[in-house]
Amino acid sequence: MLAAAIFDLDGTMVNNNPYHIQAWQQFYTLRNRHISEAEYKHHINGKTNADVLKYVFAGETLSAEQIAAYTDEKEALYRTLYAPHIQPLKGLLPLLHSLHAHGIPIAMATSGIPVNIDFFFEHIPIRHLFTEIVNSTHISFGKPHPEIYLAAARKLGVSPTHCVAFEDAVPGIASAKNAGCKVVALTTTHAAEDLQEAHAIEEDFTTVNLTYLENLVGATT
Repeated sequence: MLAAAIFDLDGTMVNNNPYHIQAWQQFYTLRNRHISEAEYKHHINGKTNADVLKYVFAGETLSAEQIAAYTDEKEALYRTLYAPHIQPLKGLLPLLHSLHAHGIPIAMATSGIPVNIDFFFEHIPIRHLFTEIVNSTHISFGKPHPEIYLAAARKLGVSPTHCVAFEDAVPGIASAKNAGCKVVALTTTHAAEDLQEAHAIEEDFTTVNLTYLENLVGATT
């Protein structure tokens, strides 16, 4: 039986990763460096900023203060770039309202930071539909570690094996699966062939409804 739905944010509820890529490219350019879209997909997408910055500045020791400052710099670039374009992924709002109307708890499990979550809700005012929000400041281990999905299920008071998680990134799929969730992958950032570890793959939320999710939770594979 479906107990809850848990949503990643970036690339899942909004198709915003092109703007994250642009922000990281600007961040790199300011340091006379370059990052490709392929590098973003394989080494950055879905991970916490702390983990990303360890990759970006490989070989250097960053203090907590440096990580915070670099995070603020990059995310400010992202919000400036994305603010004129932000919109929910197609079908998201009807799905969220349907889940809410049927009493299915909804959580967010994102590697993002609080200011970006607030930015999302300022432009798409649906915070009231979410029972719990778990972000990178609440966890010790980023995706693909299962901690964030285990934490979301625990806060909801449900078993992760009765939850469906929505993800766009390979680390996120692994995180949710390792926690015991069934996973629906969205092809916003990666091609379907890169997301085969998910239990289901969709372009957006238009084909996803309560029956779809109940059948997914009930499936044995």
